[in-house]
Amino acid sequence: MSGKPAIINIAQKFAAFSEHWAPRIVARYNDNEVRLVKTRGEWVWHKHDETDELFIILEGEFDMDFRDHTVTVRPGEILVVPRGVEHRPAARRGEVKLILLDPNGTPNSGDPATATQAVEL
Repeated sequence: MSGKPAIINIAQKFAAFSEHWAPRIVARYNDNEVRLVKTRGEWVWHKHDETDELFIILEGEFDMDFRDHTVTVRPGEILVVPRGVEHRPAARRGEVKLILLDPNGTPNSGDPATATQAVEL
């Protein structure tokens, strides 16, 4: 292990930005990014062919639309969307704060041309 362990205060990091659907990278481990995201309204229909997508809901109710149904994910719950499954994230009842764990450089829309670039915070 190189360097020293880092403690990240999630509340402080969330307070540092206000944009919705704009992931902020707050940590890296192995070949993965820990991203904080604030969401409101609906995102785009998309899929990830190369990786599963993991959502950890911290605050608010988060809907995940699939072509044939919708699931609601609440604070303290995790949702894993398998690779290749088309989905549309949505925060229809106010702002939602969540954590995404993604491989480095994964585009949040599944397509680099339409993705919101995750930036270091």
